[in-house]
Amino acid sequence: MIVLHHLNNSRSQRILWLLEELELEYDVKLYHRDSETNLAPNTLTLIHPLGKSPIITDGDITVAESGAIIEYLIGTYYKKGVAGQLTDPQRGTEVHRQYTYWLHFAEGTLMPPLVAKLVLDRVRTNAKPFFVKIIANKIVDKLMAAYYGPIIAKNMDFIESHLEHNAWFAGAELSGADIQMSFPLEAAVARGNTKTFPNINKFVNKFHGRPAYQAALEKGGKYDYV
Repeated sequence: MIVLHHLNNSRSQRILWLLEELELEYDVKLYHRDSETNLAPNTLTLIHPLGKSPIITDGDITVAESGAIIEYLIGTYYKKGVAGQLTDPQRGTEVHRQYTYWLHFAEGTLMPPLVAKLVLDRVRTNAKPFFVKIIANKIVDKLMAAYYGPIIAKNMDFIESHLEHNAWFAGAELSGADIQMSFPLEAAVARGNTKTFPNINKFVNKFHGRPAYQAALEKGGKYDYV
């Protein structure tokens, strides 16, 4: 039996969605973030040394990292003809090259500056006392203006342009690339950062409406990015 070690408000929500799209039997073991640090609980280190979700166990097999989990689940359990299921692009095709690209782009290119912005925003919010807050805000402003801001803007423009000409990230059908790209984009939408990106908003609304996604929400508990 597959077990998903699921942390609230995390990347593991997209693995729940994938499990539903594949119509697999699985159990969910739910973990909650620390209320002060917002980090995963130490109990996750009993499953994987880094203690970060998502993690799946499948018998005596343990797989961590969203992209690796997506590749494992599709590679192991994909079968054609399942109702509502995603596609598995054929190797050696342009669609598969796009699939591979976006599967790695999500965490390799898109997420690092978004996470940096999140951390810097918290620095701005939590800096105390007042004179420290002034200095912190100036440092954050410079970092965002000179580095992270332009990178994020360029990434979002790139994604918006791609979705203008593609129904999904790897061609005309849902694939694991869309599962992987879902978390950073729905987080961006939820935080109000996509007002000038209609294609990104359309993409997020489209997958939010899928029955498998809705089923995953019911099983995963409270999720702030919907």
